[in-house]
Amino acid sequence: MQVILLKDVEKIGLRGEVVDVARGYARNYLLPRQLAQAATPGALEDLRRRDEVRARQEARTHDEARDIAARLEQTVLRFDVKAGPTGSLFGSVTATDISDRLWADHKVRIDRRKVELEPIKRVGRYEVPLEVFTDVDAVLRLEVVPEGGDLADMEAMEAAARAEEEAAAAAAAEAAAAEPEGAVEAEEWVEVLEEAEPEEPEAPAEGEGEEPEAPAEPEPEPAEQ
Repeated sequence: MQVILLKDVEKIGLRGEVVDVARGYARNYLLPRQLAQAATPGALEDLRRRDEVRARQEARTHDEARDIAARLEQTVLRFDVKAGPTGSLFGSVTATDISDRLWADHKVRIDRRKVELEPIKRVGRYEVPLEVFTDVDAVLRLEVVPEGGDLADMEAMEAAARAEEEAAAAAAAEAAAAEPEGAVEAEEWVEVLEEAEPEEPEAPAEGEGEEPEAPAEPEPEPAEQ
């Protein structure tokens, strides 16, 4: 079933894209949650007109694109998000969020499909490459900050996250180092036991190892009468 995404859906697509999904997934999840709408002829025509309007607002020449790229290189976008104590987001920051923010705050229209970004799921500072025009690229800086906090809170969460990752990596390395050692010891014990076991003698071939039969004694001759 074809649907038009109304919001970014992880592993499915970005807002405004037409995607094929299972009918049950669309009816039971996407449509009830207003994450998508059925791709009817009327909805597809509306989408085409909106895309044309957006395209007219994007850079149209290399000179214009270079001016926009220079502005973006000096821009820092800040996103205040809900996050846990170690900096994991309750949600994510996506390419669509960046595209919408650039238009809302700076009146710069960048196609979200030209923003090279996997969904951000932790607080921190990020540099995001994006394509402004053919052969004109820029790098946009982001600050993803815990809601109601500041950069100091963000840096503290980053430090806590790094410490957590380092502890997990150290534990994994220790477990990996211990496992082969135990395996080698077990193999050595098996070798020792195998060497200690006496070898079973091979069964003699038929006729081998048997004592020779004693020659039969001659019968006594009868006495003369």
